[in-house]
Amino acid sequence: MNCISIQKISAPGITAQEIPALLRENKIIYNSVENVNWPAEFPYCPQMEFAIAHTDDAFLLHYRVEEQSTRAVAVKDNDNVWEDSCAEFFVCPAGDGLYYNIECNCAGTLLLGVGEGRTNRQLAAPEVTRLIDRWTTLGRTPFPTRNEPAKWQLALRIPYAVFFRHNITSLDGLTLKGNFYKCGDKLPVPHFISWSPIGTPQPDFHCPQFFGEIKVSG
Repeated sequence: MNCISIQKISAPGITAQEIPALLRENKIIYNSVENVNWPAEFPYCPQMEFAIAHTDDAFLLHYRVEEQSTRAVAVKDNDNVWEDSCAEFFVCPAGDGLYYNIECNCAGTLLLGVGEGRTNRQLAAPEVTRLIDRWTTLGRTPFPTRNEPAKWQLALRIPYAVFFRHNITSLDGLTLKGNFYKCGDKLPVPHFISWSPIGTPQPDFHCPQFFGEIKVSG
């Protein structure tokens, strides 16, 4: 199980596009997503790293990705973004067994759900997903598979208000459970890599028993 600490930053009114520069100014470190949990069937490991910080009311998340092909077919939020070039953040913001999956493709289309496991998950309403500000270097227009190497970045401002099954006003000083992933189910070479390792026989990101620790500074 991996562990990270998240630094608190004062950034009132920050936009997603401003997040990379802010994280750089505050010397926030990047963490590699490099666990190839099912090497026999899915050995490919694109390069991905993330940096994350928090404010009084939001997570600030920045992904940097380098992979051999890209895809962004999902048109609207809560479409099948995991089939595209997709970066994902799963997190339990409280100790009640519920976790949120925040999945975003390289064109900024995202999926947000909550539940205790893979089945019976509740998707967020459009007015909730719209609260997540997004910026990507590949633009916000969907596109079919591009079978050529690409580098791209994605930044998200994730306000605590999107945790719609909870009433989160602060996460200061708490230790959360969560994981970060990169996938692409319908890319020419599918892949399923994680930050904290997963010990299941088949690809499955909905495994809170393998989540790592996320320590949120006060």
